[in-house]
Order: sequence, then C-alpha cells, then structure tokens
Amino acid sequence: MKEIKAPFKFTPLTKPSVFLAGSIEQGKAVQWQQKVVSYFKDEDVIILNPRRRDWDSTWKQDIKNPQFRDQVEWELHAMEEADVIAMYFDENTTSPITLLELGLYAQSDKIIVCCPKGFWRKGNVDIVCSRYKVKQVKTLDTLCIMVKHKLYRKF
Repeated sequence: MKEIKAPFKFTPLTKPSVFLAGSIEQGKAVQWQQKVVSYFKDEDVIILNPRRRDWDSTWKQDIKNPQFRDQVEWELHAMEEADVIAMYFDENTTSPITLLELGLYAQSDKIIVCCPKGFWRKGNVDIVCSRYKVKQVKTLDTLCIMVKHKLYRKF
C-alpha cells in the first residue's frame, strides 16, 4: 500500500486506487482515514488521503488563496482519478464538503458510503444513495471490506 496525502502529486496511477472522502472537521471527526489506511497496509493499492499534515485552519477559504485552492483542486483531481471513493460521514460533524462530494459522484459507480445513525443529514444521504444505487454500509469495518471487493472486481 502506498498512501499519498494532499498536496503531493500522484498521477499517473499505476495501481488500484481509493480516495478517502469524508468527515475531517479538525477535532470533531474520528481519524477514520487512519483505520482505512491500516486495513489496506498489506494490499497493492494507492490510498489518496486529503487529510494533510500541514493544514492551517486560518487559511482563507477563497479561490484566490493558493494553499486553499491547491487543496480543493487536489481533492477534485483525486476523486476523478481514483477507482473507488470510500465515503464516511462522522455523526459528530456536519461535513458539508462530503455532502457536496456525494452529490458530485453519486452517479459515478465509484462510491461506497458509510453514514452511521446519528449523522444530522442521514435521511438525505440515504435517499441519494437509494436513488442512484450507491452502495451503503453501516460500519467503517464493512466500508473497508466493501471497498476492497469493489477495487478487485475492477481489476
């Protein structure tokens, strides 16, 4: 397994790849990305992880801010290039960007979603997933298993 974190370059991708879309909200969300990375540690895959080491919450979220724009552009590119998008909604967050990403990729056949009970917009997530036939699972462990199955069905 090779993990590539934002903002590092990663194309072309030469192995099956997974983008980790989901709750971050510094300090509120569990470090779920690390659990997924650990699960795939012995697999021949690339993990594209947007959780960057040098994130600075004081960065202005503006298109003119080069650090912020680079982060968003990296994430959009990573989702486009990834074979599978693992999406996790932490119940302790609002995750507006993850909701946006679900809308962008609901019709792509790339996503597997884990949205536990308690997430404030679970009903919306459930309806979108149902309408567009997005695979939905109940636990982070099951998300890892299903992502692995989806990855290897593609290759």
